[in-house]
Amino acid sequence: MTTPDRISAAVQAGQLLPSTAENLAAFLGANLPAWAVQSIDELVAQGAWGEINDRFYRFLEFGTGGMRGRTVAVIPAAAETGTPDRHGAPAQAAIGSNMLNDFTLIRAVIGLFRHTAKYQAQQQPGARPRLVIAHDVRHFSRHFSGLAASTWTQLGGDAFVFDGPRPTPQLSFSVRWLKAHAGVVITASHNPPHDNGFKAYFDDGAQVVPPHDLGIVAEVNAVPLGALGKFLTPQLAGVTTLGRDADDAYQAVAAKAVLDPRVFQQTKLKVVFTNIHGTGAVHSMPLLAHAGCDVSPVPEQLDFDGRFPTVKSPNPENAAALARAVALAEAQAGDVVLATDPDADRMACAVRNRAGKMELLTGNQIGALLTEYRLSKYKELGWIPRAGSAQAAIVKTFVTTQLQDAIGRGHGVKVINTLTGFKWIAAKMRGYEEKLTAAMGPGFNYEATPFEQRAKLLQQHSTFYVFGTEESYGYLPNDYLRDKDGNSACLMFAELCAWVKARGLTVPEYLDEVFLRYGFYLEGVINIYYEGASGNAKIKRILESYRTNPPRAFGALAVAKFQDFGREKIHDADGELIPAQDLYVVTLANGYSFAARGSGTEPKMKFYLFAGEQVASAEELPAVKQRVRATLEQLNQLIEADAKARAEG
Repeated sequence: MTTPDRISAAVQAGQLLPSTAENLAAFLGANLPAWAVQSIDELVAQGAWGEINDRFYRFLEFGTGGMRGRTVAVIPAAAETGTPDRHGAPAQAAIGSNMLNDFTLIRAVIGLFRHTAKYQAQQQPGARPRLVIAHDVRHFSRHFSGLAASTWTQLGGDAFVFDGPRPTPQLSFSVRWLKAHAGVVITASHNPPHDNGFKAYFDDGAQVVPPHDLGIVAEVNAVPLGALGKFLTPQLAGVTTLGRDADDAYQAVAAKAVLDPRVFQQTKLKVVFTNIHGTGAVHSMPLLAHAGCDVSPVPEQLDFDGRFPTVKSPNPENAAALARAVALAEAQAGDVVLATDPDADRMACAVRNRAGKMELLTGNQIGALLTEYRLSKYKELGWIPRAGSAQAAIVKTFVTTQLQDAIGRGHGVKVINTLTGFKWIAAKMRGYEEKLTAAMGPGFNYEATPFEQRAKLLQQHSTFYVFGTEESYGYLPNDYLRDKDGNSACLMFAELCAWVKARGLTVPEYLDEVFLRYGFYLEGVINIYYEGASGNAKIKRILESYRTNPPRAFGALAVAKFQDFGREKIHDADGELIPAQDLYVVTLANGYSFAARGSGTEPKMKFYLFAGEQVASAEELPAVKQRVRATLEQLNQLIEADAKARAEG
């Protein structure tokens, strides 16, 4: 029996989805390399129908972080494995329409080129589309970077690459610095080692948003698989490799995250830093050392390694990923542990408490502390009025702690809530920039205007972006670039720690000061993973059932309000309409709330829980903390049980 016959029989037997068979036929009819055909034949001969469904049931889609998917299969074919490299990567990225491999990557590059070329033909007729590409340390990242650059130049554009792994925020900055029309980062951020990804950026240095994301997807879907063959062999002769000046330019703006350099002179801050085998050490360590910190890296995690061999997951949000750094901080009496994820757009930390132990902070707590410190410092420096300004804003996501909303209100500044994904925060920055540029008229150069002067002009004619943050450990101090920046976040948090230490306090004590001023806020996150085609169906069932049958109560707590961001017209504090999305916000009778959404970057359903209560005195704070934690834990269990029941239909 031939491979096509076996596929047809498997569809008839209900072992393969019709969409899987359709995508398999498209691949097999596309004049694939011999190893790819052999891999499909092998999997079909094995009857590995679950594996084949997971690989082929759909094409990778752009989500909040672009495309992410497996490059290393659960069940690899021998033709894919070949001779692994020194870090254990197989010879070929796994075949499949739902995998991140040469084929899906080239299709994405072609789609991005076609959309960019059409748009730029209207903006800059005759200009060759310029693309900047960065990559992290993952399996196939360097290969994919070269393949993307080669494809772009063969299509008629100019491509720029770095000489090695570089962080995502540097790509965002470099798009603006080089006046490029688009950018790409090859990364799967903090996903497991078997994944990789493709983040697409536009000319403002931000990840693509509507209408550009939809335009790119349309162009990608229009690329026939048969058109990919001529791009499969990289040709790098026409690609430009960026030099030291690109690193220096990025470091110069990352250093501007510091608001008051004198703080570092008041005390010597001892920092333990880990890049967890990723790109963070390229810039974070020099930035911290230049600021005046005593920096000790975790030596066994310093080298680039896409296996991330010292951790179960390279996600600094997980306590286990910081275990070695915390142990080193304990041994060296460090003040703070700072950690970045593989592409260094996220930062996590642990701080020493009054008992002398290292204590992990959540992304929400880090963001709230930075918001309070930076708003206070901006006022002290005279950059925003003491009473606040309606034309100064902090920008956060709906699923980020409501403590930041309270801090913003307390400081008299505007608080903008956006959809999940830093691209929506960046979209607000682009709007503020465009409004000021229009107000100033021809000849005004936004980038060339000194930052302090720009801040004043924005408050007069537009809105000054003061700070941006999201709960998933993402922070951005200013608008020199347009994505979250783990390197500058390390620097910002080190400044805060040095200031707190000079006051004779610990960071947890400073956080308690914030709670006493604004109320005690606590958050929780529920992640329910559903892998593959069957898992995707379960996530859809949860989302659809929330819309058709909204929850009415969780235990004794009735639902007081239900917001459906996919059906309702919801506006932000600027009066702008929030794009429709499958996001639900549920408010309970006691004032607690939670948000529900499917992850845009991983195969999981996410729930974000929010609790808050006012605190009358420092003496009352411990009891309030205990009561809120107990209530939130009960709520957590009820929401998760309800979601799992909905997933099964």
